[in-house]
Amino acid sequence: MRGWQAHHTAVDRLGESFGRIPAGDRVRLAKKTSNLFRPRDSSISGLDVSGLDGVIEIDINALTADVQGMCTYEHLVAETLPRGLMPYVVPQLKTITLGGAVTGLGIESTSFRSGLPHESVLEMDILTGSGEVITATPDNDHADLFDAFPNSYGSLGYTTRLKIKLEKVPARAALRHIRMADAASAVKTIEAIADSGEWEGVRVDGLDGTAFSPDEIYLTLANFTNDVQRRPSDYTGQQIYYKSIQRRETDAVTMEQYIWRWDTDWFWCSGAFGAQNRWLRRIWPRRWRRSDVYHRIVALDEKVGLSRLIDRIKKVPGRERVIQDIEVPVDRLPEFLEWFDAEVGMRPVWLCPLRTTRAWPVYPLDPGATYVNAGFWGTVEVPADAEPGSVNRRIEEAVQKLGGHKSLYSEAFYDQDTFEQMYGGETLAAARRRYDPEGRLSTLYEKAVRNS
Repeated sequence: MRGWQAHHTAVDRLGESFGRIPAGDRVRLAKKTSNLFRPRDSSISGLDVSGLDGVIEIDINALTADVQGMCTYEHLVAETLPRGLMPYVVPQLKTITLGGAVTGLGIESTSFRSGLPHESVLEMDILTGSGEVITATPDNDHADLFDAFPNSYGSLGYTTRLKIKLEKVPARAALRHIRMADAASAVKTIEAIADSGEWEGVRVDGLDGTAFSPDEIYLTLANFTNDVQRRPSDYTGQQIYYKSIQRRETDAVTMEQYIWRWDTDWFWCSGAFGAQNRWLRRIWPRRWRRSDVYHRIVALDEKVGLSRLIDRIKKVPGRERVIQDIEVPVDRLPEFLEWFDAEVGMRPVWLCPLRTTRAWPVYPLDPGATYVNAGFWGTVEVPADAEPGSVNRRIEEAVQKLGGHKSLYSEAFYDQDTFEQMYGGETLAAARRRYDPEGRLSTLYEKAVRNS
């Protein structure tokens, strides 16, 4: 673990790098990797975050961890699992950072009972646009910053440290893949599990779903257990997790395998690179079967244009990237999926129920109400003369009509007035007046829509 002395040294270095940025210049992190799927302005000066990517301390009695903002969940879980602990919510991909999950929202199968990652944060140290490092908690003088920070995507500052709650977990996860006849049946089951925390008398610790088609939807129910009678499956090798959902009614995995079950094949997106071909998979190094590698392949393809060349050869008139996560109230899920199949036609779709514990102004969901996150990632063919982002624009309109929201890690096309109404514009403006009076950081609209 990093330790407090090393942490303070890294924070000092961060502050020094802030001081070197000329007055009036915009500021952002000097970060080589990202889980964002939207462009970033490379002309903005970067902060030195070296040494801010580790675990500072774990308190096994208090069930808390002090973690640096650039620490990935992969590194944190490697420290907590040997102690029989894990964060309340661990986003699906290994290289998502603690700071990124809080400022950009994260979600996983425990979200139906534990909310989103920021809801298990006890306090945060945040480097603000004024260059100060401020400790924000739910009830101190900086509670306004604590409340506004989730979903602010760096427009209010960057976390240098987070104190988060941990929960005790056993060694294994027993899985049940339950096939639903349709989306309406899935909704009824999700609501029943969210209310009771169990299904057919068995406790449910994790809940998510995979919608392969309108009449082939599976809910995966995870029970965290110490039962070691069944040999655990391994989905980091030749077996592919999402395909097992259709083939197995029950399964067992180690807790580590459960946490990272989606990372090995980037859900199902690794198929686009040939990583699911059984012959290529045998020679594809295991250490390269992971989400950040696929992300780099996508970035390389965007630079060299191989996919565009293939499309020209196949005479594809145009193509639009549709990589989004949205939340709708659980009872509106069937309506959304019906619209999505008719207008977009992309499957599978990942489903992840969630409930928030209280209101968060920049991503307003009704506390205690059940929502379902729908995740879909890929490309669709469009006419050659299609307006840029035309499919994504229709998705935004449909989600808004259904009383939902869209995550902002990918491309967004809202007009500014709509955006400010949906994403806590007044709250963010007030926080920026207090913590970034000179406007050193880009606003949320500039980051999410204008890509600056």
